[in-house]
Amino acid sequence: MQFLRTVFWVVIAVLGAVFALNNWTPVTVNLWSGLVLDTRLPVLMLATFLLGLVPMLIVYRATRWSMKRRLNNANRALTETFTPNSGTSASGTPVTNPSTTMPPGAMPIVPPAGVA
Repeated sequence: MQFLRTVFWVVIAVLGAVFALNNWTPVTVNLWSGLVLDTRLPVLMLATFLLGLVPMLIVYRATRWSMKRRLNNANRALTETFTPNSGTSASGTPVTNPSTTMPPGAMPIVPPAGVA
């Protein structure tokens, strides 16, 4: 799988280099207030691509970091809730055995097998 990924990126790089060599022509870009930018076409296209990619990449990374942090907090809370902690609950109060503190009449009754 690593080989296919490497081949894919090599093919993309070669295609980009061939495109840049065939289109290495000067381009004039008229900016604001009469400002003029003379650049090459592949450089302009790369700058435009990065101008669109970088903000979305930042949003993606920030969202991923936030979701990962929320998931870690939820996993930590879940682990603390269900892990027996030397006789204390997650809130720090001592846990007692419910079978010894319930009166005998309050214990649930299990019906015999075959009775619904």
